[in-house]
Amino acid sequence: MNKLFEKTLNSKTVFDGKVLHILVDEVELPNGETSKREVVVHQGGVCVAALDENNNLYFVRQFRYPYKEVVLELPAGKLEIGQTPLENGKRELLEETGCVGYNFTSLGQLYPSPGYTGEIIHLYACRVKSQGEQCPDADEFLETEKIPMAKAVEMVLNNQLPDAKSQVLILKLDALLRSGKI
Repeated sequence: MNKLFEKTLNSKTVFDGKVLHILVDEVELPNGETSKREVVVHQGGVCVAALDENNNLYFVRQFRYPYKEVVLELPAGKLEIGQTPLENGKRELLEETGCVGYNFTSLGQLYPSPGYTGEIIHLYACRVKSQGEQCPDADEFLETEKIPMAKAVEMVLNNQLPDAKSQVLILKLDALLRSGKI
């Protein structure tokens, strides 16, 4: 067993919501002592970098309540049970931008905040085949925007895109495009 592993001794659900569940676990530390861990359980998410034929990326602007501001980010959403991460990515891209993609490529996974949540965000890149009408969820209000790939990278480097999943996906995609691997 890994010498850094923490063994769960007991677990108590303190909040059971629609999207989030919060646990307080008692753990045994590697030195034999015990401690508490507060854990946000989330079903995970997906984020898609969709490029058109001119290497413009599709973005969405939406109000993000925890920050009380409109945030520019790549299309993303939570995983729906019974669908693969790729199926979820295709659905989110269509709902949020009206785009149908092709040549989807997995660019890995992201742990957004491993100190307190087990959420995993699956990252994908694709090319855009066509764009139609958005069909967002009833409680989702979005504006779409296309930004050239080079400008998106510049925005990440100039701290103009604070969304972590978008930053990582843009920089990974840029590196792969530059190296000819995608």
